[in-house]
Amino acid sequence: MIRVNRLNGKELIINCDMIETIEATPDTVITLVNGHKYVVVQDVEEIRDSVIAYKRKLYTEGKTDI
Repeated sequence: MIRVNRLNGKELIINCDMIETIEATPDTVITLVNGHKYVVVQDVEEIRDSVIAYKRKLYTEGKTDI
């Protein structure tokens, strides 16, 4: 899950496994696999970095529990 902010400033937590596309139009639009779209203030690179950090943390923590 990643945290993003809508244009009105409200925080939104998105399941990054459900992200289909991230577009800069110039606002950043996240489209989920179910077709829902969210316009957020973070840029594409910030979202990509958040997804990578989340996945890295998830997989690293999972390996230490074994």
